[in-house]
Order: sequence, then structure tokens, then C-alpha cells
Amino acid sequence: MDLNPTIATVTDRIIERSKPTRRRYLDLMAEQNERGISRPRLSCGNFAHGFAASGEDKPTISTLGGPNIAIVTAYNDMLSAHQPYGRYPEQMKIFAREVGATAQVAGGVPAMCDGVTQGQPGMDLSLFSRDVIAMGTAIALSHGMFDAAALLGICDKIVPGLLIGALRFGHLPVLLVPGGPMPSGLPNKEKQRIRQLYAEGKVGKDELLKAESRSYHAPGTCTFYGTANSNQMMMELMGLHVPNAAFINPGTPLRQALTRAAVHRLADLARSGERPLGEVVDEKAIVNAMIGLLATGGSTNHFIHLPAIARAAGILIDWQDFADLSSAVPLLARVYPNGAKDVNDFQDAGGMAFVTYTLSREGLLHTDNLTAGAESMDAWIGNPELHGDELVWKPAEESADIDMLRPANDAFRADGGLRLVQGNLGRAVLKTSAIDEERWVIEAPARCFSDQNEVLDAFKAGELDGDCAVVVRFQGPRANGMPELHKLTPTLGVLQDRGHRVALITDGRMSGASGKVPAAIHVSPEALPDGPLARVRDGDLIRLDGRAGTLE
Repeated sequence: MDLNPTIATVTDRIIERSKPTRRRYLDLMAEQNERGISRPRLSCGNFAHGFAASGEDKPTISTLGGPNIAIVTAYNDMLSAHQPYGRYPEQMKIFAREVGATAQVAGGVPAMCDGVTQGQPGMDLSLFSRDVIAMGTAIALSHGMFDAAALLGICDKIVPGLLIGALRFGHLPVLLVPGGPMPSGLPNKEKQRIRQLYAEGKVGKDELLKAESRSYHAPGTCTFYGTANSNQMMMELMGLHVPNAAFINPGTPLRQALTRAAVHRLADLARSGERPLGEVVDEKAIVNAMIGLLATGGSTNHFIHLPAIARAAGILIDWQDFADLSSAVPLLARVYPNGAKDVNDFQDAGGMAFVTYTLSREGLLHTDNLTAGAESMDAWIGNPELHGDELVWKPAEESADIDMLRPANDAFRADGGLRLVQGNLGRAVLKTSAIDEERWVIEAPARCFSDQNEVLDAFKAGELDGDCAVVVRFQGPRANGMPELHKLTPTLGVLQDRGHRVALITDGRMSGASGKVPAAIHVSPEALPDGPLARVRDGDLIRLDGRAGTLE
């Protein structure tokens, strides 16, 4: 199937726009490969420091007996998605020895949980943590001891940070090694119902905590289709996982087999010198990630993260590129909060294997791009299974649940689930896939706030009982770090359920879990120091139109 002309046009436009910066990046990677720090160039004193504590791997490392793989880990045992990584390094060292390679933990990076910090002061650090993670990754890889890298991270800022940092060492082959989602717990719609009852004061904190604990109940990624799982989707379509490793539950033989396959693959790539990260993350890979976000109704956070990832590889993308692609890319998936079922159901229905298959069959995906996890994108149309000790990939050419995952020629909607809206208040992002189409257009008087807690106080005082465009400003990067405002969703949902026309307008973020209530987020320019949003006053009429793409 020929590539869709809109996708071809957007890709060509990005390639042309990025020529100077991409050339400089590739030249830097060529220089890094030719003259950069590496084990053969280290002095004896430098080198001895690098393997002094390597135990049984010391002879192999010291004699350059095989490729040495850096492990950069975001492990902590507070964050459920990253708790499984605790045992990964020792396992990966064993898997490396099986193929004559070695592995060392090169460094650790922080991994904060937005679920814990949501609505708390710690959320102000959330977006900034991406840059700390990128720097930590670069520091880990700067020692010159490594021939390849395995990045252990899953959640919101962690994957973008790891990838941005690793791209500075893009002459090395790199794979991300996922940990998988926790098993399904309390159905998401029931969790949402109890949250709203709590917001209305109809249930107490004990009942709310029981519901939340039944939802977030085990090691693994949260099962809704938020930023963490959108990260995993993007890494698949960029070719940076072993094919379709993303959504296999932790603690299973299949999960371990996929980790083993990733280590073996990295050893092969390190020996061959082929498929370095900087070449894999090219314009086509970035466009594939954008297509995946639109086709699956992915996280709005990636309107921030993906341009930063692209920039780290010398590639320039813009929100207009997303908007143009959205006109051609259909919405294939309805995973909570865009539907009733979670990522485990998505995987059971065919998961990323089916998404890859149906998009590529309709000419809606680049399939000729370079991939690291396998030889070509063709490998991503199969889901992994373990037959004895052997990994095999079973083709997924049909959806097992068309209520949540549909083919591209019979999609939920002809266009993608994310929209660019713009007007005299600036530019913003609207996640249309998560809201009823009747709420794509909201016209209502403004109620202005400078803090999300002010909104909650006004709600409790009965001041929001009517149509309103809730403006929460001074939430941008300059003001306070651009926190997520997901804490507002249950409260605004109550107003909407009472029959009011409600929208949120903010220069802050919501999250991959945003839904139900229309929200124009990431408003740019932000209110500080003097963006248009700062000039809005209570009672000003605001129109958010997801169909026309306007915000004014």
C-alpha cells in the first residue's frame, strides 16, 4: 500500500525543515563514533576504575572480550511501574553472559509518580524531572565504558528523559526495556464513579481509598491509557522495543523472555555496529510516534515530550504537524479514559500488533524506517508468545474486540483523537477522543483562577453551579513548572453531569488520564508574564470549538 499523501507531505515537510539541525546532529554522532570516549581509548587508570567491582565479568570487560551493555535504570519500589526493575540488572547480566557479553548498571535516574504527587506541591517538579532524568542518563553514558545501552523506564517523564539523554550518545545501539502493566483491578468506570461521589460529598475518604487501592493494586504500570502506556506505544512504533513487549504483565515467564531477547539483541547490534540510536530515531520514526498518538487517542503530554525528543535528534516538529496528520489518521482504539476497558483488554484484543498491521495495510504508517528491536517494522505485526523456551510472534490481523480496537478502514472516527485549537487566546491542545462529540463546542462565561485549589473551594461554596469556562492560569513552565491538573476532573465532571456546559482552559497540563470534560490545555503563550490568558476576566465569553479548531 502506498503511503497516505498527507503523511508523506508532513514527513517531507519535517525532513526539509530539519535539514540543518539534523545534519549537525548526525555529524556530531559521526564524530562521537570516530573520536568519542570508548574503552579502547581509556587510559589504564581510567579503565581499571571501570571494571574494579565487576566480579566474574572482570576478565571479559578488561580484555575487551565482548560488548559491554550499559543499564540505565529508573528503579524505585514506591512507583508500581518501576518496582519490577529491582531484579532486572542481575538477570540482564546473566542474559548477557549467555551471548559472550557483559552488562553494568551505568547509573540510576529519578522516577517520580504523578499519581502520588497529583494535586500536591511535588507535582510542580514533575515536568522538570524530565530534564534531570536526561542529564542523569547522559552522565551514566559519559564514562565511555559501553558499546550499547538498555534503558529501564516506563512512566510519564521517565521515557522521554531517558531517550533525550541517550540521544546525546546516539552512536550507540539502544533499546528500552519495559516492565509491563499490572493486572486489571477495579473497573475504571467504577473508580471514576466513586471519585465523583466523593467530590459531591456522598461517600467518605475510607470508601474512596478502598476503591483507589483496588485500582492501583500490584506491581506494574497503571492500566489506563495515560502517558506511561502512551510512552510504550510510541517506543513500539519507533522500533525501540523488542517487538510488542510493551503490554506483557510483570512477573511472567513471557516478560522475562522478552527482557532476555532485548539483551541478546543489544549484544548483536553492538558487535555489528549497526542501527545506532541516532539513526533509528529519524524523521519517519518520529512521525510514526505521532501517528500512533492520534490513532490510539494517546496522552496529551506527548504534545510536549515528543517535540523535545525529536529536537534532541535534530528534528523539528510542531503542533501543526500533529493537526495535519490528525486529518488523515483514524481513531482505532477506545482504551480508558477514552473507553471502558484498559490496556490489558487492549493487548488481549490484538494490541500494538494489530494497530501496526492495520495502519500499515492502509498506508498510514512508515514501514521502511530503520528499527532497533528487530530487522523491520514487519516484525511488529505479531504478538509475542512463549512456546516452551522459544519466543515466537503470532500475527494479529484481526481485532478480538471491535468495541475497543477497530481496523483502520472501519475506525471509530475518520480522524485522530487529538486536536490543535487556536485563536486570540493562543494555541492549545484538546483531546477529543475522550469526550462526547456533543461537547466539542463549549461557549460559556469565564471563571478565572490562579490555583487549582481555588477551583475546588469555589465548587464547594456553590459558586460554579452553572455554565462556565474554568480558566486556571499561571500554571505554565515559567510560573510553577506546568503541573498536571487532573485533580480537577471529578469536580468538573460533577458540574457537567448536572447538565452544565463546562470546559477547562489552562496553560497547565491535564494528563494522559484526562477525559470526559473538554479541556484546552498547554495554552501558549502562557499567562506569565503577559500572555493573553492573563487578560481574561470573570464573565468574559469564551468559545472552545474542537470542530473548527478555535479558542477565543
